[in-house]
Amino acid sequence: MVYSLRPYQQQAVSSVIHHFRNSCAPAVVVLPTGAGKSLVISELARLARGRVLALAHVKELVAQNHAKYESYGLKASIFSAGLGKKNTTEQVVFGSVQSVSRNLPSFSHGQFTLLVIDECHRVSLEEKSSYHKVIGHLKTQNANLKVLGLTATPYRLDLGWIYQYHAEPGKKAFVRTEEPRFFEQCIFELPLSYMIQSGFLTPPKLIDAPTTFYDFSQLKTDRLGHFNENAMNTLLQGQGRATAAIIRTVIEQAAEKQGVMIFAATVEHAHEIASYLPGESTGLITGSTSIHQRNSIINAFKSKKLKYLVNVSVLTTGFDAPHVDVIAILRPTASVSLYQQIVGRGLRLSPGKKDCLVLEFAGNLYDLFSPEVGSPKPNNDTTPVTITCPVCNFDNTFWGIVDDQGYVLEHYGRRCQGVDWFEGSAERCSFRFRFKECDACNGENDIAARRCIDCGKTLVDPDKKLRDALNLRSAMVIRCAGMVMTEEGTTAGGSRLKVTYHDEDGAELNEFFRLDTPSQQGAFYHYFGKQALINRGQAFRALSVSHIVRNASKFRKPDFVIADRKKHYWQIREKLYDYDGAYKKANSTK
Repeated sequence: MVYSLRPYQQQAVSSVIHHFRNSCAPAVVVLPTGAGKSLVISELARLARGRVLALAHVKELVAQNHAKYESYGLKASIFSAGLGKKNTTEQVVFGSVQSVSRNLPSFSHGQFTLLVIDECHRVSLEEKSSYHKVIGHLKTQNANLKVLGLTATPYRLDLGWIYQYHAEPGKKAFVRTEEPRFFEQCIFELPLSYMIQSGFLTPPKLIDAPTTFYDFSQLKTDRLGHFNENAMNTLLQGQGRATAAIIRTVIEQAAEKQGVMIFAATVEHAHEIASYLPGESTGLITGSTSIHQRNSIINAFKSKKLKYLVNVSVLTTGFDAPHVDVIAILRPTASVSLYQQIVGRGLRLSPGKKDCLVLEFAGNLYDLFSPEVGSPKPNNDTTPVTITCPVCNFDNTFWGIVDDQGYVLEHYGRRCQGVDWFEGSAERCSFRFRFKECDACNGENDIAARRCIDCGKTLVDPDKKLRDALNLRSAMVIRCAGMVMTEEGTTAGGSRLKVTYHDEDGAELNEFFRLDTPSQQGAFYHYFGKQALINRGQAFRALSVSHIVRNASKFRKPDFVIADRKKHYWQIREKLYDYDGAYKKANSTK
């Protein structure tokens, strides 16, 4: 049987060819679960002029990719101990990374020109890893080796984005991370929504949150974005009634369904869940389940001898059971990508399958089709928002807060992510939505910067500014709990804007602005607007005092306000925004 490519698969292949004709930089193609990565790999291997090595981390993927390639009527070798074959005679070789890395001398004859890595999110930055051993060895044979990765999940909790730049042909490029990555660019990405709308994946049917669910909102993640298992077990202790009620709901909702995957929070939790399910039709897999036992349980589930499959963080990627039509989520997730991976286990097409029920019991407030922002949620009220840069016109995705009408009330983006390419080098847009201003040259720097990028002077630490002010009897510092903007008349006629900052105990500081002339309006922007505007990228002109008061929701309060004593009043010297230091902020428990 010869497989034909879908239009998006052909587009992915064309993007790879275009990229490697102009660059040797390692690249990534992102395709959702069920998009047919095997066919893309096969087509690239068929078109390649030199030798090709396609790596995967499990024998099942090696066999699957090999079978797709040979469906073209072509021959390829398999190098995988798990499959009982170690052959490199053909131009194209499909191998497991473990077997290849342990037998590198077998890959010393005949230069490989293309290395394809399936599930490439598994490639770490550790140079001694199996993947890097293979890459290093092949590059000793061919310094111009092209390395392509394919994945459905380009974001890892422990690393972040696995590539640095998103640079699809014909689209505006943008930066994903400031940190170097082995994979430099993502050159093609297909949205999950396209696959569902086009009928290539099963539509998810999200069931409204039931009355019984877990509240994981108080749990904190570590620096890698993981929840502490002991903390989760502590929270879940004594919630047996809730778990029993949840599982009763799962069983009821799945009465007419074929296969149910349940994602538990901890191993202890998984065993509790399994105890409420019918034992003869339930399988349980954790990290400690032996390979033999795991394979036996998975095979029984795939053959529908088991209806329920409970797991703990082991079946979020690389698991293929198309008949799954219920996903029950009983664990918290700290990432949009992880949430999409979990739901994706139930979206493959299967005979008689009309939809996939998604039952959410852990309060994960993610939209299945939301983009991954690439940073932890500032709080539970945030959602991905689109903010357009006024300089390069790039549509950035940041965490933000919106009202009931979808208007952005706040966002947490710092700098525009847009990138332009000049002679093979990336030049990032310099516009900053939030910044720290240099006292020496007024240059705009990242809020965490320690040295000015324009003049090179050391930026004064906010903690030092607060400490120095607190030690002066002639200075006043308030932790700003709120900000009020009002219009008031003047003795000379006309009106002025009064901005009042107050702390939790009622202490106040005020500043005033006249807006009668263009120069006064410019002063208002310089001394207030450029730091306080929630969306600095959105055009805003201070037309009048009443105009500012009507649009007060467009401005955010500072964290601290520092003022100096004058003869009869306090004069505001500085306002600190985006503060992250040793001093407590208003309404904070820290």
